[in-house]
Amino acid sequence: MARSALLNNQNFRYLWAGDAIGQFGAQLAGFVIPVFAVQYLHASEMEMGVLNAAEQAAFLVIGLPVGAWVDRMRKRRVMIVTDMVRALVLAVLVALTFTGHASIPVLIAVALAISVCNTFFDVAYQSFVPAVTGKRHLLEGNSKLEATHSVMYIVGPALGGLLIRFVNPIAVLGGTVVTYLASAFTVQKISLAEELKPREERRPLPQEIKEGLAWVLKHRVLRRIVITTAASNLFNAMAHAVVLIFILRHIGMSEAVYGVVVAIAASGGLLGAVIADRLSMRVGVMRILPISAIVWGLAEFLLPVGGFLPPFAAAALIALSMFATNFCILVYNIAQVTYRQRVCPTELLGRMNASVRFIVWGVGPIGALLGGWIGSQIGSWTTLWIAAALGLLTCIPILPALWGGLDGQAEIEEEARRPQAD
Repeated sequence: MARSALLNNQNFRYLWAGDAIGQFGAQLAGFVIPVFAVQYLHASEMEMGVLNAAEQAAFLVIGLPVGAWVDRMRKRRVMIVTDMVRALVLAVLVALTFTGHASIPVLIAVALAISVCNTFFDVAYQSFVPAVTGKRHLLEGNSKLEATHSVMYIVGPALGGLLIRFVNPIAVLGGTVVTYLASAFTVQKISLAEELKPREERRPLPQEIKEGLAWVLKHRVLRRIVITTAASNLFNAMAHAVVLIFILRHIGMSEAVYGVVVAIAASGGLLGAVIADRLSMRVGVMRILPISAIVWGLAEFLLPVGGFLPPFAAAALIALSMFATNFCILVYNIAQVTYRQRVCPTELLGRMNASVRFIVWGVGPIGALLGGWIGSQIGSWTTLWIAAALGLLTCIPILPALWGGLDGQAEIEEEARRPQAD
């Protein structure tokens, strides 16, 4: 197949469209809920830490068994069901808010439920992409999908920031219910036969979980990538727990300006997603990992520097910080996700993805609670400085890739030479 032929793949188009619709709703909700908590429910640093922890708790609690379960299920069906459950949960939140029963505990409960759905959806989604694109077109497919995510990162916050100036934030959230239902309908149209392992050939669940985790931890290159990613996510979660309080209260930025800042920042992710495959092919998939990690670590320092500036200048600097960070994270993520999808045996994809997610996202609740606690003790501004300093150190495990000290590129090239089914 020619490179451009991926666009003629009907199943990929349905996956792409369904993901785009769902991502729009997810980004709109992801913008509105924290703003609603801070501005309308007057959440404290600790409460925001708990809310952020709840959003990622499922990766830590059920992340490992989800991989084994997903390997026993049809991935497309898992994605459809989780879309519908997320729509139902958000509809309940909207109803509770309109009847005057909204509270921080309610938001935390909603975040926990959506976290469970996200865990199943993400593991199924990442395990389903290779079957839809064929391994030969993984880098291109991942780039297109991530570019779409970045567009939604722009549209969702920008539209959310504009709408909540005129209507109640939770009314805006009601629109996300429709997007999740539309996403489920679109993914349902994918016609791709999924071969499941016969029930009699399945081994005990703990054994299958152990096999997936062991494969990740024993892989010399992937182990280093996972350490860097997990450490980065830990300190990012620490910063994320307090960043909205820093921006809205310390700097005094309005919700509308914040929405514009997030939209500008998200355009960095869009640019990264659009050129990630070309950058990775030119620089090398392995070498691009430490380069992007170093640059985004440095860019994180610009965020707390904004605390020294007047609001307008602070908004510009924060937008620049987030733009550079999002650009580098997208380049890094596309490279590392493509690498692990290519080198992992097909029958282990679900368990491999779940094992990686368990490690790299499982630290999120820990980081969020840590950030919320530190922020409640010494303030959001100082917490951001600490998170930036620690985050810069996380690139150390993959630094050898800069001078060819990791041989993952050779592994990718060897895999690419094998005959692939499209």
